[in-house]
Amino acid sequence: MSSPIWTAAALSSEAVSLDGKVWRLVEAQHRVSTLKLVDTLDEQALLEDLIEETKPAIPAECRHLDYLLATPFRYGSVYPQGSRFRRAGRTRGVYYAAEHVATAVAEMAFYRLLFFADSPDTPWPGDAAEYTAFSAAIRTERAVDLTRPPLSRDSTHWTAHSDYEACQALADAAREAELHAIRYRSVRDPEGRANVALLTCLAFARSRPVDRQTWRIRLSASGVQALCEFPRRRIGFGRADLLGDPRLAGLVWERKA
Repeated sequence: MSSPIWTAAALSSEAVSLDGKVWRLVEAQHRVSTLKLVDTLDEQALLEDLIEETKPAIPAECRHLDYLLATPFRYGSVYPQGSRFRRAGRTRGVYYAAEHVATAVAEMAFYRLLFFADSPDTPWPGDAAEYTAFSAAIRTERAVDLTRPPLSRDSTHWTAHSDYEACQALADAAREAELHAIRYRSVRDPEGRANVALLTCLAFARSRPVDRQTWRIRLSASGVQALCEFPRRRIGFGRADLLGDPRLAGLVWERKA
């Protein structure tokens, strides 16, 4: 099947507004991991500053942002494999997020399972892994929505599980048209709710995360179980919910904890 061709001019004519909150998950130890290397909080702050200096530069338009929002846009990182809207190599950053926290949990669960699919002899973790979910406020008049006509007519390409060529070509054209964001359907969420890919920091309405939640995600032979204490919420994904991607087809579910 040939890929659809959307020019920058055609995409620009389909620009719509986006205004709301989007969610991401990061491992909960993203800041505390350096504590075990130092004796005081002042020493940790110094160590964090030194580590920061070794990382690729943050684009000027992103430097006012909290590091959780700015990190995906760092220059200089070489990506050996592309993602849905980002090509492999030294390419411009994309901030991937979800309109619902449950979708963000599903996305994280998929990539955790992908690791175990590639490592069939690795036992399931004995304990649930802890993650921080955080929301960011976004607002832009320069977005495209792949779930709405006429772009939705090519939904087969936008929802491919692992062939991202059509999506990457669309992102290239969107950048040429100076669009800020792409709204699209999540293929990891069993309910098919929407994700948002921000192509630029200009789409953020606030410089810091709006909400934070602590989630614990457990992988087991029966699937994925996720728990949030406040607000109290439980989310479960069974095996059938998670097997749409061919990369999980050979996942060994029965393994030791």
